[in-house]
Amino acid sequence: MWQTLILSRWKSILAYLPVETVIRDRQAEYYRTLAQADDHADATPFVEFMLGALLAAIQESAASDQVKRLLDALRSGEATAADLMLGSGLSHRPTFRKNYLEPALVAGLIERTQPDSPRSPTQRYRLSARGRALAATQGAKRQDANPSR
Repeated sequence: MWQTLILSRWKSILAYLPVETVIRDRQAEYYRTLAQADDHADATPFVEFMLGALLAAIQESAASDQVKRLLDALRSGEATAADLMLGSGLSHRPTFRKNYLEPALVAGLIERTQPDSPRSPTQRYRLSARGRALAATQGAKRQDANPSR
């Protein structure tokens, strides 16, 4: 959505915010507030709604550093959850799933190779199109920060 695009261009870390999820969960309020702002030619209600949605998204994504590390681990291709845990230096599966895997899946940054069988023992994960685009953006920014490489 446009919110994520604008935010991620301003500060790349904001690309990890689950803004679309928060807005989808409040879709009726989103459209009602947008119509109200349009009817009164006053954007204030819509801006207030969006600021509230951003705050909720920030609160939901306290795991953004973890998600970033997960994306970095998947740059080289598909991996199992066990491989990703090992690469992240984690050994507690529930913490890994809650703070790394689920936020990245919900944000649409990674995807399962077997979406119809999420608990399959052969399940692997890979970057989604959105995750690849974000990883490429981060790589370009790193290169700009280190031009000698």
